Amino acid sequence: MALASFLTRTGAVLALCLISSAALAAGDIGGATMGAAWALPFAGMLLSIALGPVLFPHFWELNYGKFAAFWSVLVLAPLVLSRGFDPALGALLHMGLLDYIPFIILLFALFTIAGGILIMGNLHGTPATNTVLLAIGTLMASFVGTTGASIIMIRPILRANDARRFNVHVIVFFIFLVSNIGGSLTPLGDPPLFLGFLRGVSFFWTTTHLLPETGFAVIVLLALFYALDSWFYRKEEGLPPLKDPTPDRDIKLYGKINIALLGGVILAILMSASWKPGIAFTVHGISVEWQNLARDVILLALAGLSLKLTPGPVRAGNEFSWGPIKEVAKLFAGIFICIIPVLAMLQAGRNGAFAPLVALVSHADGTPNTIAYFWLTGALSSFLDNAPTYLVFFELAGGDPKALMTTGALTLAAISAGAVFMGANSYIGNAPNFMVYAIAKDRKVAMPSFFGYMLWSGAILIPLFLVQTLIFFR
Repeated sequence: MALASFLTRTGAVLALCLISSAALAAGDIGGATMGAAWALPFAGMLLSIALGPVLFPHFWELNYGKFAAFWSVLVLAPLVLSRGFDPALGALLHMGLLDYIPFIILLFALFTIAGGILIMGNLHGTPATNTVLLAIGTLMASFVGTTGASIIMIRPILRANDARRFNVHVIVFFIFLVSNIGGSLTPLGDPPLFLGFLRGVSFFWTTTHLLPETGFAVIVLLALFYALDSWFYRKEEGLPPLKDPTPDRDIKLYGKINIALLGGVILAILMSASWKPGIAFTVHGISVEWQNLARDVILLALAGLSLKLTPGPVRAGNEFSWGPIKEVAKLFAGIFICIIPVLAMLQAGRNGAFAPLVALVSHADGTPNTIAYFWLTGALSSFLDNAPTYLVFFELAGGDPKALMTTGALTLAAISAGAVFMGANSYIGNAPNFMVYAIAKDRKVAMPSFFGYMLWSGAILIPLFLVQTLIFFR
């Protein structure tokens, strides 16, 4: 904390010293004149998140906030020095008020409400039962988020298969479907899509435009899982049965009030998309619309109701704690600060430092290369957080939601699918992946290593994505 405090104070002093030197309008940081070095803190931030939990987990657990503060000040201090206080403050407030705060409030609400839904009891993990459980979790992910669905469904599916000799594949497919691909149909499902919603993509656009790609992927993966699980199940029949630590018993659902509260979350977001009172207040030139403020207040109120109305033993049954959401809040604060100059450079298009990247995702005639958008967004989302990756390519495609939803619909679909689907390629591609890995390993499932998991995803998901490219993104 001392380092974070020192760096923050240093940045503030530099800012105050340069108030009078502001030469640009608030929020305009001149992306066209920035060099590629401005992107280094963003790359450092994402690499820290990707490698820290793997290479030095205990140190990372204690110091991830300091990493976020360090990289953030490496952006903010030079930004104030070179651009002036007003433009830097304007850019920071724009990102914070319009992107970061609504983003974190939604994640907080979904995390809190989903953590109050507990499924108890135990089913026998037959291939049919497992397939149905995966299908339920996959469908649930688009409405409670991939993190929420993973929290709710991982323990029931672990209990159903704790007497199986071969159960690793069950958790691997769970990560594929519930923790990633299932969250692709609404902005509630996965953080990248909610960032698109905040940028102006309509709520049901993803439902209608990603339904074919998602449906194809889900059907193929469920069919493949059923065939694979049936093969393992038959293989176990000739072996002595293992003692079942959680014998079969009726399924019971606790915390039902939270299902209604999740409905309230959906209604609040739909309200913010459809109700346009034309009222806003401004902070340093940044306009915050009334409907968005009302949405965020309602989401916080729904989370508060969940905390008040859910019995303590229900949350205890889910092993609920505030640690994960605190980590997400601190790390994403760093991500959103570090991405400020990156987005400014992307908005400069062919006149900015990322002109080679613009050329890479464009055909010779200037039209977008949807295959490149799908695979580049996906490749980065496989190892870096998929939410900022989505933002980068959203801006690279022009950043105009109206154009992207109509004439650029295929490009936006490729970016959205790449970010959500390919988060499943590694344990660090999407936040729930590593959480599911940790829970399963704690329950004595012999989970594959980091590279072992990538053998699974490489053998199953990459061929699937190649087929999807030929069908949907050519």
